Amino acid sequence: MMDMPFLKDVLIPPLLEGLVVTLKLIICSIPFGFVTGILIATGRVYGNRYISFLCKVYVIIFKGCPLLMLLFIIYFGLPSLGISFSPFCAAVIGFVICNGAYNSEYIRGAIQSVKYGQMRAALALGMTMRQAIMNIILPQAMRRAVPGISNEIIYLIKYSSLAYMLTCIELTGAGKIVASRYFKFTFVFMVIGFIYLMLVTIASKLLGMLEKKLEIPGLIK
Repeated sequence: MMDMPFLKDVLIPPLLEGLVVTLKLIICSIPFGFVTGILIATGRVYGNRYISFLCKVYVIIFKGCPLLMLLFIIYFGLPSLGISFSPFCAAVIGFVICNGAYNSEYIRGAIQSVKYGQMRAALALGMTMRQAIMNIILPQAMRRAVPGISNEIIYLIKYSSLAYMLTCIELTGAGKIVASRYFKFTFVFMVIGFIYLMLVTIASKLLGMLEKKLEIPGLIK
């Protein structure tokens, strides 16, 4: 039977505080991860061989590195080199680096799906390569990359729970503290799981609407 007084008076207040931190982590990470993905993807496709190689190495390293290990390196490892971050900043940096690596692969595939003849036509009209990329290639590629990037945003919502491992008390961390104090682990984590389910459901609906709005007519039927 649900313990309503416990839920209302003990559990909900700290979970709401943790939820605010979770939302801040997500909101801070998504735009920077998106921009990082664009830069890495563009560098791989249109950069010279050195830039392309460095971007490829970035993707290989950070796609292959477990996110939790990356967070540990940033928060616990870098201070030995004289570089320190708060738990929140360390979590955001880790999320951005990882998210950017995955986003770059979706965006790179979308860029390469745009026919190269469009680039040649733009250059023939007097555009610089940078102008052609910004005004012709990327606008088309971004629309095609939306489904993949949407998946990464959903993953990021769930991965945000790893910030607790850096002592950043977000939703999961707040719940863990309450559960340890009152020994109601099953109930507390069921509530937390429901909150994450709601976050993912809302995000999926909004991203689905965005995907529908940006869908290229006639491309997918």
